[in-house]
Amino acid sequence: MRWSAFAARAFAPAVLAATTLGAIVWLATTPGARADIAPRPPPPSPAGPRSVTVLAPPAMTSGLWSLASIGGVPPTPTTPYGPLGQASAGTAHPSRPVVVAALGDSLTDTRSHGGAYLAPITDRCPRSRVDNQGKGADMVNQMRRRFESNILPNTTPYTHLVVFGGVNDLYSDETAGRSPEKVARDLLAIYSQARQRGMAVVALTVAPWGGFKRYFNAKRATDTRRLNQWIRDQFAAGTVDYVVDAYALLSCGNPDFLCRDYSIDGIHFNAKGHAALGEALFAKAFADCQ
Repeated sequence: MRWSAFAARAFAPAVLAATTLGAIVWLATTPGARADIAPRPPPPSPAGPRSVTVLAPPAMTSGLWSLASIGGVPPTPTTPYGPLGQASAGTAHPSRPVVVAALGDSLTDTRSHGGAYLAPITDRCPRSRVDNQGKGADMVNQMRRRFESNILPNTTPYTHLVVFGGVNDLYSDETAGRSPEKVARDLLAIYSQARQRGMAVVALTVAPWGGFKRYFNAKRATDTRRLNQWIRDQFAAGTVDYVVDAYALLSCGNPDFLCRDYSIDGIHFNAKGHAALGEALFAKAFADCQ
């Protein structure tokens, strides 16, 4: 539904307050180290905004939103979530141009040879555009600040926000005090503010990074799985519009490791990895773009 200007002014503080105070109790805070190295260049790659309902995030119980605590009814998903991020059969929207803002780290930043997974949007939809706000080495709290300073005040009529981050936080547990709870809190703030702005939110899980052996360990593997389950749960919770499960999509056999065919150094993608993720992202959220 569309909110009147008056209603938006009246309820915006309550929405933001609920976002800030939402308890994210299912993730365990634990101390771990941080690094984000620049990958070597990968081989060359082969050749109207929609209306959304703004949902105030309620309290969480066991990793899922509990709307009963505020007298609400859990939202009914309109698109079943696919484990690899594929579009569900029967889902159809009017064809339209899209204007996409993308938040991420080195996997999204074109200056560190990232971002190729976004290429299908503009390659196949020439009337659409992508504003890539990825920045190598960023943690999610830094993405949140960039979102609030660069995207929210921007007059660009964004229709979608792609959010792909978290790995730098997961190995910054010791050096920056980043915990899965803090990552989830920052992600939730981004998701909520984007939906208030009228953007459809596309959330990506953290991709496998076990091959980055210098910083990967059993505790961080557990934290990665916990954070990814929380991200997956946000579709059913109604806080995001799409989930693309990069963690499941890009692993082969061992879920903690990138497929060898997709990996440069155990954490960054080569052209094949970007192409696989780009296909899933496009099919899930952008197949109807122009």
